[in-house]
Amino acid sequence: MGLDMYLTKKVYIGANYEQNKVTGGINIKRGDTPIVIRLNKVVEITEEMGYWRKANAIHNWFVKNVQKGEDDCKEYYVSKDQLIKLLRTVKDVISDHSKAEELLPTTSGFFFGGTEYDEYYFDDLTNTEKIIEKALNEPNGNYYYHSSW
Repeated sequence: MGLDMYLTKKVYIGANYEQNKVTGGINIKRGDTPIVIRLNKVVEITEEMGYWRKANAIHNWFVKNVQKGEDDCKEYYVSKDQLIKLLRTVKDVISDHSKAEELLPTTSGFFFGGTEYDEYYFDDLTNTEKIIEKALNEPNGNYYYHSSW
């Protein structure tokens, strides 16, 4: 249990069942269950770009800046400009730790983790910096954030 957070990238493929010339499929397994993906029916591909565990300050930023204050575990579109804003904020706090409480405050919640501005907090920021930089270097796709606890 606890706060789990995800940044995903979705790339729209646009399957057209009658006109799509792609044929065949991909056979994969999830555990022991075989799954056949029919390529002519794929509409979009979703990739996990980032995962956080109990990084409540980052979650708080998404709730305030992306989710309009609604902390409801739903999926929310994240614009490139919002990703850039988060990256700038993270870098600002990493370079000047005294700005942490002002720019990226922690928040408490049901198993949200610690609220101290300690080494774990700054590890979360370093992880966030890597995730966002990687996402911003991707050539295409739309980004979404969601959390669960």
